[in-house]
Amino acid sequence: MYRYTDFDAAFVAERNAQFRAQVERRIDGSLTEDEFKPLRLMNGLYLQLHAYMLRVAVPYGTLNSTQMRQLAYIADTWDKGYGHFTTRQNIQFNWPKLRDVPDMLDALAEVQMHAIQTSGNTIRNVTADHFAGAAADEIADPRPVAELIRQWSTDHPEFQFLPRKFKIAVTGSPNDRAVTKAHDIGLRMVRNDAGDPGFEVIVGGGLGRTPMIGKVVRDFLPEADLLPYLEAVVSVWNLLGRRDNKYKSRIKITVHEHGLDDIRARVEERFALLKPAFTGVDQQLLASMKADFAPPAFTDRDTGPFDLAYANDPLFRSWADTNLSAHRAPGYAIAQISLKAHGATPGDATSDQMRLMADLAERYGHDELRVSHEQNIVLPHVHKADLPAIHAALKDAGLATANIGKISDIIACPGMDYCALATARSIPIAQEIATRFDQLKLEHEIGDLKIKISGCINACGHHHVGHIGILGLDRAGVENYQITLGGDHTETAAIGQRTGPGFAADEIVPAIERIVDTYLSERTSAEERFIDTFARVGMTPFKTALYGEADKRAKAA
Repeated sequence: MYRYTDFDAAFVAERNAQFRAQVERRIDGSLTEDEFKPLRLMNGLYLQLHAYMLRVAVPYGTLNSTQMRQLAYIADTWDKGYGHFTTRQNIQFNWPKLRDVPDMLDALAEVQMHAIQTSGNTIRNVTADHFAGAAADEIADPRPVAELIRQWSTDHPEFQFLPRKFKIAVTGSPNDRAVTKAHDIGLRMVRNDAGDPGFEVIVGGGLGRTPMIGKVVRDFLPEADLLPYLEAVVSVWNLLGRRDNKYKSRIKITVHEHGLDDIRARVEERFALLKPAFTGVDQQLLASMKADFAPPAFTDRDTGPFDLAYANDPLFRSWADTNLSAHRAPGYAIAQISLKAHGATPGDATSDQMRLMADLAERYGHDELRVSHEQNIVLPHVHKADLPAIHAALKDAGLATANIGKISDIIACPGMDYCALATARSIPIAQEIATRFDQLKLEHEIGDLKIKISGCINACGHHHVGHIGILGLDRAGVENYQITLGGDHTETAAIGQRTGPGFAADEIVPAIERIVDTYLSERTSAEERFIDTFARVGMTPFKTALYGEADKRAKAA
């Protein structure tokens, strides 16, 4: 993984010192809140519903054990003993005191971390496939490219005051685990006819109040042209993007209003001007970064302990079947640690759990962890012989839930429990759904089903691309939950279709039950996923189940 240079360390230290002085001026009244707001946002500090919230960058979701332990230390020292992992592969601390934030930032800097550009109208934390460098289906590890983009975009003088926030995601696999089509720019590694690796460039994706799937602006972009092409895209949008209406300021609206062909022509014209200015230094940096991300030294060991546990321990077998994915190296697996125990807050981890995950990574996982956009933690390089010991340790810590990709593996934003923008709660709804289907013991029979919940139209919970999406809204002071079906976050990305009128908070879990019952009755086999059944039968049987039942109850009352 990438290690800070002397320049990186000096840059972060200088930024932290500047912000410490700014915080002091806010506390003594020299700065008003309006004056302080843009300064704190540049350093990842939000003012939420009950307290400040510090959002810490985890670039492309990659951590080592020392960094994870430091996050645990920060949680214990300046917060309430836990952190919240987000869909941006970051971590948030929800209860810091303003006077303590500079100390938190200095503690992050000690382990080569920061909170720069995790908020504000800038290029945000670059995300990537959480299986990067490990996945069996990968063309190449996308993280060196993600690091190059991170360095290029950090404090870029032209892009610090964009029309709105700007998000970039990168994947090195044809199977998209980075939701690239729902980003302002998505980069999918592909090969041309000659076999050379490059990128399919997608622009104009995004969720929120106007969800749109990104469009391909370039079928194939050589790796060497990546930075000048990205700079062309962002600079074109920086000039064209709406600043008169923040709801129409994202690049997706610009692409929609101008049309893809016009945007493509402008980008290509700008790219032709910019390309000569890139003298190859970026490629020299990229070459050195690739060395930083060299794969670990994999070992050739007997998988006997795994085979024995798999044959004799039903709990281990269930966890292995559900939470493990194929690794590119023989004898290895990718292990996902669920932060979605039934009834728990999705994405939350206590400081003790963080320390345990750090210990497991250091002892068994080549000292590497990943944060997934699905709010779980990944051990990307684990030998199968070590998996029984890992599972036993996770079980003792409440982290061995075998539900990755299942109905209780729910993405949920913090909602009205924390967020000042939220109009409804997300966390209790996620907890109730997970608990209910655990009680019914249907989770593994249902199979692959993605539920995503947002507490407002900003869609931080990615509800638009959930197989089942839930959007919480305020209806005359009462929480109301809309349902969408058929969303897809993968390479076949799609926006879900709204089923109809929303449901009250006490009706939403029964409504999800009716949807699931309909799926189970309509599917052709146990192997047919919910998303495939929905594509085959359409909305009608699900609407009948939802609203037909509601009508019968109303008439009976």
